[in-house]
Amino acid sequence: MCGIVGYIGTKQAYPILIKGLKRLEYRGYDSAGVALISNNRHLNVYKAKGKVSDLESFAAEKDISGTVGIAHTRWATHGEPSQANAHPHYSSSENLALIHNGIIENYAILKEKLQSKGYVFKSSTDTEVLVQLIDYIMVTNKLDLLSAVQLALQEVIGAYAIAVLEKNNPDQIIAARKSSSLVVGIGEEELFLASDATPIVEYTDKVVYLDDEEIAIIRRGEELKVVNFKNVEINPEIKEVKLNLGQLEKRGFSHFMLKEIFEQPDCIYDCMRGRINVDADNVVLSAVIDYKEKLLGARRFIIVACGTSWHAALIGKHLIESFCRIPVEVEYASEFRYRDPVIDEQDVVIAISQSGETTDTLAAIELARSRGAFIYGICNSVGSSIPRATHTGSYIHVGPEIGVASTKAFTGQVTVLAMLALTLAKEKQSLPREEFLEIVKELSHIPEKMKKVLELNHRIAGLSQIFTYAHNFIYLGRGYSYPVALEGALKLKEISYIHAEGYPAAEMKHGPIALIDAEMPVVVIATHNGLYKKVLSNIQEIKARQGRVIALVTEGDDVISSIADYCIELPATLECLDPLITTVPLQMLAYHIAVCKGKDVDQPRNLAKSVTVE
Repeated sequence: MCGIVGYIGTKQAYPILIKGLKRLEYRGYDSAGVALISNNRHLNVYKAKGKVSDLESFAAEKDISGTVGIAHTRWATHGEPSQANAHPHYSSSENLALIHNGIIENYAILKEKLQSKGYVFKSSTDTEVLVQLIDYIMVTNKLDLLSAVQLALQEVIGAYAIAVLEKNNPDQIIAARKSSSLVVGIGEEELFLASDATPIVEYTDKVVYLDDEEIAIIRRGEELKVVNFKNVEINPEIKEVKLNLGQLEKRGFSHFMLKEIFEQPDCIYDCMRGRINVDADNVVLSAVIDYKEKLLGARRFIIVACGTSWHAALIGKHLIESFCRIPVEVEYASEFRYRDPVIDEQDVVIAISQSGETTDTLAAIELARSRGAFIYGICNSVGSSIPRATHTGSYIHVGPEIGVASTKAFTGQVTVLAMLALTLAKEKQSLPREEFLEIVKELSHIPEKMKKVLELNHRIAGLSQIFTYAHNFIYLGRGYSYPVALEGALKLKEISYIHAEGYPAAEMKHGPIALIDAEMPVVVIATHNGLYKKVLSNIQEIKARQGRVIALVTEGDDVISSIADYCIELPATLECLDPLITTVPLQMLAYHIAVCKGKDVDQPRNLAKSVTVE
């Protein structure tokens, strides 16, 4: 993985491809490259380790002419980040160039076979194996590129989105996908190719999302043609992308992450719009109404997710069990897919993913469907793979998230889970009417309370400067706040590279308390709720061992404020909605610490936004 862009038309391809790669930088990457069929029919490949700007510098004095090309940003899987391992990869004949997202699992066997046929490899990647295999099939069987791609992909085990250029056919790009997203943009006398719609929205709002085992034949001056591996033609469905180009710009913020933190009040409002009525006394998710019988009849819910989405799932478990009295299990999708879970048609599986392309979550969905479970998806990216693989679901509608470390997607997921739990509870009549109305009304006030939290940004920035020295952090919370502690710790380690761990506050004395000393910052979520006195005791235990406490408290708190070293006062809300308020200052704390340490906040090392490999 990570990013794919392609173009064929009447314009010069290189500027479009480079701009597209920059739009995809949010996905995380370590090298970049471009392949162009020049005006004099040469297939030129230029690659560089590092950023897209490094690629631009490398290609500055090269022949970058041509109206057809493909480009790629790579996140290393097989082989370290290097120029040789960057995409695109040539075939040995240099007749073909290929870019690839995903992993070829049986690459070693294929490579050995090709080496025995005389093929020489210049990289350590699985991707080069695929381009050599296509070349071998073309030459040996005297086939055209499309036929060779169809045959080659039937030998491949793994996940992929690929695009291939052929020097001898400069009017064509062949692209294919399996378990990795790929979208074709339809323009006027031009066609585009990308991992997602963000690189192409300024050129066209008409797109075709390829499905698994579909191949796109993208030819100059012709309509898009889509076939499967057996060459059966498929009628592509053209969809309209509703994506505001302004959402892809920083708009005066120093980083996308900070912009997205500040967008959260509006994003949560957008998430609720049309789902909570103007009187804030009712909440409706259409997916629940359409599949009410299946959802209400579920024996249990199983939520599968990864990373930040898994933390949202833990809050969702609490909400659904508390409101609806339905048992909920939360599983890492990466673990769920590789064991033999007890699951059947009485179960509902909720799959959560920001990108809609998370490979482990897609595999978990496939497993659950094969056992007869009903699948409900919660996703941000319209048209992505997970919404198409589920029976029904809800979009979070928070707009594109460019910063690799998730912020507004997390709060959007929690908001949808709250609305899901409330809608189910109303249908089941499992919540007293007065309590239901109180929660719905308070949920509608969350965006305004988030705005009040954002006013603390300068104070948190100043506080962050104190803790740039730290090598370790502990985050503590109880009840609904425990997943927030996990998420706060994840944000810090993702972007500042400081080791941080989240724990249920009561578990501190079962081991982690051994780490407490005067050099250990401990972030405690201590808002005024049913477990307030318990958390107060935990803070006293930390202070007795000289720990430095940063406490998130409710406005007006004068008890913990007198004990903790630093306090961040937050607007009061209901305990069940606390995560939507307490998450925001933890995002800002992580952001400002990372900025103070001079880290690349939007594109932290080793991370990718859309995890399309195992």
